[in-house]
Amino acid sequence: MAVAELGPVVLDCPDPRALAAFYAGVLGGTVEGEGDWVDLKLPGGQSLAFQAAPGFVPPQWPSTDHSQQFHLDLDVGDLDAAERSVLELGAKPLDTEDRARSFRVYADPAGHPFCLCAC
Repeated sequence: MAVAELGPVVLDCPDPRALAAFYAGVLGGTVEGEGDWVDLKLPGGQSLAFQAAPGFVPPQWPSTDHSQQFHLDLDVGDLDAAERSVLELGAKPLDTEDRARSFRVYADPAGHPFCLCAC
């Protein structure tokens, strides 16, 4: 018997609405809320939440001194097309040099690492 159910994954960031809009562009869904807490309701019932964090310092990837703490793996059918889309939305490439791998690493506009993974 489970003790709990997983709620939304919450990302700290300097601008919750802007980061929710970035992920809405990547994943679809509906951005809800204003201010210090914004939700992204995703197709299928999942959600991501974005919380204002004054003094937010983005993780550094790769770094043992400033760990990434967590990252999102996003499954895609076409790595090249998905890469073009996330870059247009404001992602920054972190580790995309090895084009033979089944994943590529980016940072969202607030600096959180995420991977596009071929499914």
